[in-house]
Amino acid sequence: MSRTDEAIARIRALIQSGKLKPGSKLPSEQQLAAELGISRSPMREAVKALAVARVLDVRRGDGTYVTSLAPAVLLEGLGLAVELMQGNTLLELTEVRRLFEPVATGLAATRVTPDHLAEIRGHLDAMHAASEDVELLNQHDAAFHRAVVAATGNEALTTLIDGISSRTLRARVWRGMVEANSADRTLAEHEAIYAALADRDANLAQAAALVHISTTERWLRRVHGAGHRTDDSAEETEVLPATGT
Repeated sequence: MSRTDEAIARIRALIQSGKLKPGSKLPSEQQLAAELGISRSPMREAVKALAVARVLDVRRGDGTYVTSLAPAVLLEGLGLAVELMQGNTLLELTEVRRLFEPVATGLAATRVTPDHLAEIRGHLDAMHAASEDVELLNQHDAAFHRAVVAATGNEALTTLIDGISSRTLRARVWRGMVEANSADRTLAEHEAIYAALADRDANLAQAAALVHISTTERWLRRVHGAGHRTDDSAEETEVLPATGT
């Protein structure tokens, strides 16, 4: 283990033990290095690495603090990492989403509040209103799914699924422009999800979400099987249609 890795491990141990709590300020670099028996150079590199990981927050002129350590903070980089993935990972991420999101939707049905339902309904109504504007339709589509998962009250799950879904946004935009009645089909699938949530029917909500995401996956498999490109390096004329998801 390098000295920097050792420094990272020791700072993490302080946080895990509760000696450094979320929001607390770290001792000065010199003091912390002395306390941990590590020279200042690897300590400085350790702090930089933990800041990149959103474990620490370096405030110029103020000091270094432990972040809130909330899932939304620690997992914030997931979406960016997903966006940088190459090759066939779009399909792999859709498979991951199929494993997580239907279960999350079922859970949401047991916890959804009137306020949650109002927000979800609002995005669904906006999707209907934007049925001729595919890009706007898909913006509300993404917000609809984010609101559904948020209704679980599970911040870690919401952040994970939101990060995974971000990679598919680019591939969502075009399908409604070339596939007959795809917008109507997409809206009907969302209506089924909403109806199950409104009825607090967990099994039906999970099934409706699974059907909906499976539609996306089947389309992506056809696209990949036909040898089309769905990654961000595709030329504008090659950008493929995608399902509302």
